Amino acid sequence: MDIFTRYESEIRGYCRANPVVFDRAENAEMFDEDGNRFIDFFACAGVLNYGHNNPKLKAAMLEYIQRNGITHSLDLFTKAKREFIETFVNTILKPRNMDYKLQFMSPTGTNAIEAALKLARKVTGRRQVVAFTNAFHGMSLGALAATGNNHFRQAAGVPLENVVHLPFETAPGGGIEQIKAYGKQLHDTSSGLEKPAAFLVEPIQAEGGVNVASKEWLHAVQALAKETEALFILDDIQAGCGRTGSFFSFEAFDLDPDIITLAKGIGGYGTALAMNLNKPEHDKHWLPGEHTGTFRGQDLSFVAGKASFSFYENDEFNNETLRKGNKLRAALEDIAKAYPEQVAAVRGRGMILGIDFGDGALVKKIADQCFKHRLIICPCGTGGRVVKLIPPLTIEDSVLDEGIALFRQAVDAAIAS
Repeated sequence: MDIFTRYESEIRGYCRANPVVFDRAENAEMFDEDGNRFIDFFACAGVLNYGHNNPKLKAAMLEYIQRNGITHSLDLFTKAKREFIETFVNTILKPRNMDYKLQFMSPTGTNAIEAALKLARKVTGRRQVVAFTNAFHGMSLGALAATGNNHFRQAAGVPLENVVHLPFETAPGGGIEQIKAYGKQLHDTSSGLEKPAAFLVEPIQAEGGVNVASKEWLHAVQALAKETEALFILDDIQAGCGRTGSFFSFEAFDLDPDIITLAKGIGGYGTALAMNLNKPEHDKHWLPGEHTGTFRGQDLSFVAGKASFSFYENDEFNNETLRKGNKLRAALEDIAKAYPEQVAAVRGRGMILGIDFGDGALVKKIADQCFKHRLIICPCGTGGRVVKLIPPLTIEDSVLDEGIALFRQAVDAAIAS
């Protein structure tokens, strides 16, 4: 691995916790160049919801490449884009009575957030955005301003402005009463507070520690946004695309967001794609070409993404996600019962789950043990105190059971040490 140490930037991160050279992968199994097998409970932070090299999505992409389909198109019309849009509308939007314009931008979540913030400011004519503690929205300056983690923020090198951070529901000082109190301040003409352009919130804070917002709290935030004529933006970039047992993580909550940001799993196969759902009355504020991106025409992602929507033609796939998620949660709760002094909480929904050990040093030991046991996981949350488990939704039960057993062994070994 000397070539990486010698030439790749010091910015590299995940590879430091998993210091092998990976070569191939299938569904929830990864193999290094020496043939050693690892079980993937990370799925590239939710990009690979349908596993590594999903055969259905791979077949669609190979057929498209073999017939010399367009691979890059900026925002030109293509057959691949048309079929992606038609399938998404008919499979995802219409069954949920949702009416949105689809905006494609450069292919990462942070690009989706930047576009959402820009549109909110255009629509309202305001600058200030309300975000929440422990949030993660991306690394570019606008998205970073809305991100809470100081490790990421301090690298900006410039002031990160025009964002107010309120406590997330589960954070100290958070809750519905806090939202109501903030609303009273906004309505008080002597408070000195500006009404915001938008409220930006993750229904499930993934990188922030798998913190789950309640229906009641999200409705309180949405109500305040409507009262103040601000846009209500839901960031479903990591928790969306089937991860919670429904396509959107907030489906059961009867919410009406102005903008929904999607990336990661929306491209299906692992090829990059980001897409915002904008309410038509807001989307009309864009001028042609006003927010562009070279890779907004990523047709291989349109092909694989379209194929992935077939998983949502009925409830079977979502039900399987919930069943597997319940199995994983039960295993984490057993660990919590076995180690009540070390485990603060088990959180999450569906197949995005976190076990909070309250101690980043202990989680580092657990992560090291996971690697030794050839299990790929990722710490998250304040100080790295939470282990986030997000296996591919397509993981076989036998592999899921094996991964659970390996995780338990890793926890036992780390705590024993």
